[in-house]
Amino acid sequence: MAFSHLDDEQRPTMVDVSGKVATKRTAVAQTRVRFPPAVTAALRENGLRSAKGPVFDTAIVAGVMGAKRTHELIPFCHPLGIENCRITIELDGDSAVILCTVSVHHKTGVEMEALTGASIAALTIYDMCKALSHDMVIGDTRLMAKDGGKSTYVLEEAS
Repeated sequence: MAFSHLDDEQRPTMVDVSGKVATKRTAVAQTRVRFPPAVTAALRENGLRSAKGPVFDTAIVAGVMGAKRTHELIPFCHPLGIENCRITIELDGDSAVILCTVSVHHKTGVEMEALTGASIAALTIYDMCKALSHDMVIGDTRLMAKDGGKSTYVLEEAS
């Protein structure tokens, strides 16, 4: 098996995308923050605010910032001029469901940027609510879809 991020001497290296054609690339990632019922109730009673401020609005800003800086956090991710990053957060029972959609015209995909954006938004929600409880769970982080480049992917249960 050949590894894409190893050179001829089996040393780590960034993939050379110089020969690829730039196309529109889009990726959608989702993650979830599960709250104890008391935290959900407090968020609903306070207009989705905690003592630190507007929880979901702050998480959206942080998630976009994280998506834009993915190349600084994950080795071998190419720096991309992201053209769009949209994060939505909705309460679903005792969970916040975060969707991060990222798009760019480039030679490489934005899956990691979408996953990073969703994850940073989730971590921000945790941080903003931890005074209410530390009994929150971040999980179910996954790629929902990607388009552009060599392949298209849609999570089976999402289609």
